Amino acid sequence: METAERAAVRERAEAVLRRLAGDHARLREDQWRAIEALVVDRRRVLCVQRTGWGKSAVYFVATALLRDREQGHQAGPTVIVSPLLALMRNQVEAAARAGIRARTINSANLDEWDEITAEIQTGAVDVLLISPERLNNPDFRDGVLPKLAATTGLLVVDEAHCVSDWGHDFRPDYRRLRTFLAELPERTPVLATTATANARVTQDVAEQLGDALILRGTLDRESLRLGVLDLPSPAHRLAWLADHLDQLPGSGIVYTLTVAAAGETAEFLRSRGYPVASYSGQSDDADRRAAEQDLLDNKIKALVATSALGMGFDKPDLGFVVHLGAPPSPIAYYQQVGRAGRAVEHAEVLLLPGVEDAAIWRYFASLAFPPEQQVRAVLAALHTDRPLSTQALEPLVDLRRARLELMLKVLDVDGAVRRVRGGWLATGEPWVYDEARLRRVAEARTVEQQAMREYATTSDCRMRYLRERLDDTEAADCGRCDRCADPLFAADVSTAALAAAQTFLGRPGVEIAPKKLWPTGLDAVGVPLKGRIAPAEQALPGRAVGRLSDLGWGGRLRALVGPEAPDAPVPDDVAGAVVEVLKAWAHGDNPWPRRPVAVVAVGSRRRPRLLGSLAERIATVGRLPLLGEVTAAGPDGPAGPRGNSAQRVRALHDAFTVPTDLADALAGLDGPVLLVDDLIDSGWTMTLVTRALRRAGATDVLPLALAVAG
Repeated sequence: METAERAAVRERAEAVLRRLAGDHARLREDQWRAIEALVVDRRRVLCVQRTGWGKSAVYFVATALLRDREQGHQAGPTVIVSPLLALMRNQVEAAARAGIRARTINSANLDEWDEITAEIQTGAVDVLLISPERLNNPDFRDGVLPKLAATTGLLVVDEAHCVSDWGHDFRPDYRRLRTFLAELPERTPVLATTATANARVTQDVAEQLGDALILRGTLDRESLRLGVLDLPSPAHRLAWLADHLDQLPGSGIVYTLTVAAAGETAEFLRSRGYPVASYSGQSDDADRRAAEQDLLDNKIKALVATSALGMGFDKPDLGFVVHLGAPPSPIAYYQQVGRAGRAVEHAEVLLLPGVEDAAIWRYFASLAFPPEQQVRAVLAALHTDRPLSTQALEPLVDLRRARLELMLKVLDVDGAVRRVRGGWLATGEPWVYDEARLRRVAEARTVEQQAMREYATTSDCRMRYLRERLDDTEAADCGRCDRCADPLFAADVSTAALAAAQTFLGRPGVEIAPKKLWPTGLDAVGVPLKGRIAPAEQALPGRAVGRLSDLGWGGRLRALVGPEAPDAPVPDDVAGAVVEVLKAWAHGDNPWPRRPVAVVAVGSRRRPRLLGSLAERIATVGRLPLLGEVTAAGPDGPAGPRGNSAQRVRALHDAFTVPTDLADALAGLDGPVLLVDDLIDSGWTMTLVTRALRRAGATDVLPLALAVAG
């Protein structure tokens, strides 16, 4: 194309941008280079640019030009593969501003699929947004995807670092894009975008795209002022927030590492008079939408969120991001703090790391790809004529649901299994367990964690440190952070706020919901349990001092019941907390239906001194008889992260026998027994011991534990 023609294309591109972003908007040079490569040269492009640079403007402008009927032809629709529903909602609204009709196909609008598919076929849809998971939904993959690939005018892979297992947020579903890419007509333009890719991830993504133009810009964020505050405890961190949240500009996000911490932090800040909401992957979709909108409308000071609020959330005037606990890598941290300061001159970014961060990183690392033996067991089970669902596989392999599903997705991408209606089937294709690569990825994660520790303690410029970790060749001192300039915030907390935080976090007591359904598929492995647990064999709602992930009691409880905790008598402070839990259980908002009349312990081979002393203290304080303990015939269970429910029930369903003397004592009681354990992990030990006790004559069972996993 001649220079004059290219200039005319740029002029039209600038006009579309003004419709999208206002009369003041002008294309950046790299934005134009990307648009030119996509529209004029029909190339594949990888844009690695900082958050707020305008990556979405590239694909919307390119879409408008490719779909322009007045140019004598019209390309097919742009397909945007996007990781989050929140991002999809924002993109649909942004497209409308440029006169682009965008639709989305996702799990939340199943009833619109046929209508949207028909609109695509008639050319009425300019942009279709889909999640990566949709690429392997059997109905979508077999019925919609082939036609879509044949007619796609532009493919956009948003948050493209998810394609690479070297990236901080690798998602196996993204790897299915390789198949989509292979099915595109020749010279179909492709755009991949991300703000968080170091050199290794950039190279990996570019190789998967093929011959790609790489446009990598500076990662400096001139509006962000970075700082770190070293505070000695979770109570100090909450107290600091209570003292200083109103001094932070505008509204913002407080990130936590766990769901429990998000809930606790939001509850405490509300108790101190702040309008805040919590947000996690466990929140209802309607609640998440409402919380997002309240933050967008500045109706709340902060959204206290896990990493579930990440890619795609777009609030240009977000004034601050505070982290209670450090993410496991500088790349993940840069991605999250990038939510702030897009359209304001100054935004505050503060990290409040905790000593417990490393334990949380280790827990999430333990959920990585399973050992080869477990993978081979799944592949063997799937060599069958009939597909098996994830639930049907659980009794056959000791993997938690989320880890099993992740493994199946990876095997699907590798071609070893295939998702079909009704579940999964092995393909019979040869498959190699790439232990060396998995080890290299694990080693890379360890390096990233160490880099995050160094970020918190570095005496050098913090922005420069992050940019160097992302291989930004233009990294330089920012002149704004707490290392380049005087810190804006001190680590001081008021006596009143600290006392309030300590009191809040010191409250013991969480409710334990009883199990009511047996896991599915047990009959396939010879366990005669299915459907509802008989009401006459269920426990009543129970109580525990706290969760292992709690900000308050979590650390103390991990020291008692963690994998490496020594066995010792229950400490006085923890025994006192148990007494407080019992008092609240008797007289609180949701009290037990009847006072317990005796104490029974779940026998433990790992911590007999801890559990024995705990049961004795409870019996003494409550003036109740200690009737004895119920012990499994086999071992306590596997060490390390718990497996799935079906495997746990399979291992324990006939393991518990109530001793004769204990059964005789139960027969003479008129009231519930208090069943005491140290840790409730999957919950099935307590459920099955309860079943044995009730079958032996217990009227009711009230579960009580020191800690709940999670």
